[in-house]
Amino acid sequence: MSITIDDILKAASIGEGDDWEFKSAKGGVPGSLWSTYSGMANTEGGTIVLGISESDGVVRTDGLPLAHAQHLQKDLWDLLHNKNKVSTNLLMPDDIQVVVHGASAFVAMRVPRATRTQRPIYTGNTPLGNTWRRYHEGDYKCSDAEVRRMLADAEDIRPDQRILEGFTLEDLDTASLDQYRQRFRAARPDHPWLSLPAQEFLEQLGGWRRDRENQQEGITLAGMLMFGKDNAIREPGAAPNYFVDYREKLDPDTRWTDRIIPDGNWQANLFQFYHRVWPRLAAGLPTPFKLEGNVRRDETPAHEALREAFVNALIHADYMGEGGVVIERYPDRFEFNNPGILLVSLAQFRKGGVSEGRNKQLQKMFLMLGYGEQAGSGVERIRAGWRDKHWRVPFLGIGTKPDRVILTLPMVSLIPADTLAHLKKSFGRVVDTLKPAELQALATAHLEGGVSNGRLQELVQDHRFDITKSFQHLCELGLLVSDNKRRWTTYRLPTAPPRDKSLAQTGQSVPSTTELGPDNQGKSLARKAPGRDGAKPGQPSSKVAGEWNRTYQLRQSILTETKGQYRTVQDLAATLKVGANGLRRLVYKMVQAGELAPQYPDTRHPGQAYIATTQ
Repeated sequence: MSITIDDILKAASIGEGDDWEFKSAKGGVPGSLWSTYSGMANTEGGTIVLGISESDGVVRTDGLPLAHAQHLQKDLWDLLHNKNKVSTNLLMPDDIQVVVHGASAFVAMRVPRATRTQRPIYTGNTPLGNTWRRYHEGDYKCSDAEVRRMLADAEDIRPDQRILEGFTLEDLDTASLDQYRQRFRAARPDHPWLSLPAQEFLEQLGGWRRDRENQQEGITLAGMLMFGKDNAIREPGAAPNYFVDYREKLDPDTRWTDRIIPDGNWQANLFQFYHRVWPRLAAGLPTPFKLEGNVRRDETPAHEALREAFVNALIHADYMGEGGVVIERYPDRFEFNNPGILLVSLAQFRKGGVSEGRNKQLQKMFLMLGYGEQAGSGVERIRAGWRDKHWRVPFLGIGTKPDRVILTLPMVSLIPADTLAHLKKSFGRVVDTLKPAELQALATAHLEGGVSNGRLQELVQDHRFDITKSFQHLCELGLLVSDNKRRWTTYRLPTAPPRDKSLAQTGQSVPSTTELGPDNQGKSLARKAPGRDGAKPGQPSSKVAGEWNRTYQLRQSILTETKGQYRTVQDLAATLKVGANGLRRLVYKMVQAGELAPQYPDTRHPGQAYIATTQ
């Protein structure tokens, strides 16, 4: 798909981000372009535009002479095939375009996300010290450990198929293997593997492997993780960073109402962890009484979704990474937090249908018991189960330093009645005038402690540029306040910070978030104590309310003065008796929000004037 001038100008109006980078390139292809190329390729891809400069948040779309732009296009293709410059050329012929705009031109370079087997993409001759990842509008150099994990993920032999040297069947917990076999028999009573001795049964599951090329055989990492003894799992030759942690936080006055960790009282392998934790997770869901024929069925689609999320966290975790697997249950949500990076793009993750599991043998072991999906349909199962309860869309957070994947399943309606009532009580009748996306943004900010462009994309069908305008409009009205991090800005109600620290971190510190369907967790706001100005808990202070009221009245006055006629900023300032500089900023935001239209949209006309598009 071609990149248009509208795409470029819209992106420039927002600023650089994880998926857009601007460079002047007046002196030729800038050297910093290649770290950006590497960073985007190793993250989620993006677009680099030459002919635009950004400094201190100010974007200049001056463009380049057409001949210079065409010369840069040729230079880029030459350099992409230079192994001393970058390790791999990922681009197709139409991924570098010269986009003409009037008398000038831009060079747009679309960088795709590298696949699992292509990563790492690096500059220079060696990946160590020359591999980059994209975070917000910057590129950061990967540590050697991060690079080695990318290299491990790229191997045809998956990490959990690694044969562990020096480990024997004595390092496995016999009771765990026997219990697995019993559950296997219950799920598949006529399966031929049931008659096999322990080692052969384990080999069929992928817990024991023979490498014919190297004449090596032994327990695999998957076998150790699933059935191993606690101390053996964490030995240096297996998974020294292995840790599993279940946390139950049902009482705000108690740190943990329940917690399960490897404490020496049980063999903390994945099989035992799953069967200890699952009953506690399932207890958090409402369980209606249902009869199918004469058989009682206690599980619902929501239970299936919850199990899928749980199993996914265990089979997709990078057990050589930091932090371990953390499962948390709250009164209003579940969180599944595991180490590693996504092995597919966010777009493919949303689409589903493709399974790119990190630990294929672990996936097989759970699948044989009827847990988890192999054909890439797990994402849709999670979505469908939550839709069945009419709860908010589950969403994914991506964390870095260390790499984490955080899946949140909120048990909250899209716009609960009490949330709508709270918004109307706080802000008055203006709430009834908001567009659906704007109302959803306010509701999400109230329910989750904050809302970002990426999160709102999961909940409404608007384009991200239109969502940006909605946020600008809400900020102008004083209904939201931002932390001014441009594309990664988190917007909150002007009353209180997020109720839960983990919620705030997931909501604002990840490069991208995605609905389990289409770039952070569900929880209500804390109630503030009355402030010095006497504001009641959960209500705006008198100062915030006053600022909102003044801005709202000024906007209405501008719309009235420009109804059916063009007016300049200077003219409006004189009529409304306000400062021209502050008024000019407000007018610009109203243009961005689509409330005003400039008389000369394509030029910086000295007599620029504006007319109302809405009243």
